[in-house]
Amino acid sequence: MRNELVTYSSPKSTVSEIFKTLRTNVQYMNISRNRKSILITSTEPGEGKSWIAANLATSFAQTGKKVILVDADMRKGRQHEIFEVSNTNGLSNYLIFTLENSIDNVAQYLQKTLVDNLYLFSAGTVPPNPSELLTNTKMVDLIKTLEEMADIVIFDSTPSMMVTDAMILSRFVGGTLLVTSSKKTKIDNLKEIKKNIENVGGNITGVIVNKIPMNKKAYGRGYYYETSIETYSSKRNKLKNIFDNLFASNKNSKPVVDKPIKDNEIEQVKQKLENVEKEGKEKEKEKEQEQKKQTETVKSKKVKDSESKEEKKSDKVATDAEIAMVLKKLSEYLEQK
Repeated sequence: MRNELVTYSSPKSTVSEIFKTLRTNVQYMNISRNRKSILITSTEPGEGKSWIAANLATSFAQTGKKVILVDADMRKGRQHEIFEVSNTNGLSNYLIFTLENSIDNVAQYLQKTLVDNLYLFSAGTVPPNPSELLTNTKMVDLIKTLEEMADIVIFDSTPSMMVTDAMILSRFVGGTLLVTSSKKTKIDNLKEIKKNIENVGGNITGVIVNKIPMNKKAYGRGYYYETSIETYSSKRNKLKNIFDNLFASNKNSKPVVDKPIKDNEIEQVKQKLENVEKEGKEKEKEKEQEQKKQTETVKSKKVKDSESKEEKKSDKVATDAEIAMVLKKLSEYLEQK
């Protein structure tokens, strides 16, 4: 699937220029704890987070930086498909088989890609307990090790509305980027993810709006032309207003102080995640009860409608019988005459 690597196959295209802009923004954004790692997640599947992670990593590698792309979606990871490499030994295999405090064999899990300076840490075999593996201290140690090995480490995680994997990792990386899809992502879902990530101590550094319809005529004139800028000014302003309101609570917040992650903090993250999962289950239960109530209402209405039809039908049959009887009596009367 190399055609997905637009920044590699078409480095001078409009899309590649957009990724260069994103790369510049990422370089200058406020990443907490002076870390060199970035987590990329989304609300729901299909919003393009893996595509963005792959092309952003490629864009960084093209500047000469050593980049490690980690496929942290151990459930449905697809970075190995995008870069066409093996997925035999990946993140899950490392976390399961590596001994505690043993980081000597990290390099053997890194795979070279067709892009110079870019290495891939694939997802590996699908494990039965991905969330539990991520809360292990081995994952925290791995992140620190990868940051020492590369100029930038990009984690492609799971959709945050589906499972808690991304929330777990958000506490241990420098910053989190949320990928949204134009006219698809719900603002309520975005607010919920923001709340959950901040609750576990994560740092949201930006939002990427993907799949915005492009005006081909305007872009055909070249991205330096004022007309192409005017075409998207209203859309940009609208999105800016949405995200300004979404992150209004962060404007007066103090910067995160650089400090090492302690074991008790990992336990705190686990506890907070349990609370998030519990809250999610309660919402699902309420939703199921509401759906059940609506189903029962519909069934009750159908039964009433059916009974009403039967009554009308029986009335019609009785009337026909009465007419038949009258005709029979009339016939007998005529015969007697």
